Amino acid sequence: MVSGPSIEKPGDLAAILTNLEPGTVLFIDEIHRLPKTVEEYLYPAMEDFKLHLVLGKGPMAKIMELEVPKFTLIGATTRMSAVSGPLRSRFGANFTLNFYKIEEIEKILERSSKVLQVEIEEKALPLIAKCSRFTPRTANHLLKRVRDFAQVEGKGIITPEITKKALDYLEIDNMGLTETDRRILQAVCVKFNGGPVGLQALAASTAEEEGAILEIYEPYLMRLGFITRSPRGRMATNRAFEHIKGKKTRLF
Repeated sequence: MVSGPSIEKPGDLAAILTNLEPGTVLFIDEIHRLPKTVEEYLYPAMEDFKLHLVLGKGPMAKIMELEVPKFTLIGATTRMSAVSGPLRSRFGANFTLNFYKIEEIEKILERSSKVLQVEIEEKALPLIAKCSRFTPRTANHLLKRVRDFAQVEGKGIITPEITKKALDYLEIDNMGLTETDRRILQAVCVKFNGGPVGLQALAASTAEEEGAILEIYEPYLMRLGFITRSPRGRMATNRAFEHIKGKKTRLF
């Protein structure tokens, strides 16, 4: 397993591929961050299990062909649109992973608690799972923070009461919304009367970067059904108005 940004030069790719055993599965995480020059060398390896390396420069340059062991390549990315067309077309199959269900997150948290050697009551699991944004990494992050809170404020046991207090201190509500999420909702619902509002105006009014809203906060808010997109911009739903009712933020 390697990360896309760690393969900086064609020589790095050649070192990895030539040292594989036949039948190896090579997993490249963040494959959309592979340099374009590396991608060009990867194409013949994916198609014919060969590497075409250029030795030297200028008139004395030569192309050396290397055989690489037959391998299976798996690439992972959260930004499919950032993967170049030629690279994407060379994969035999493309799959999209769905969000985890709350029940699955609870099982992950139960396992993680055993790894961390922390005792957690069963009723506390769904409280953390519902705030995980359907992502195991976020769930484990919250579990560690609640564990810290339990060690300082409690007896080291994660109870529902300790969990609620910890999440309250972290400013995370029962839907997993952070202070920034609520600030964005407040802007759309109150400042822009429910929308529609463009991305630039929303970013300016919340002091957040456009890319952060587009890639971090908006997908989760849309999945919860709090905002929708229209040709004219973002619009708040009735669920958004109901959720922020009574919520206090620093924006207003």
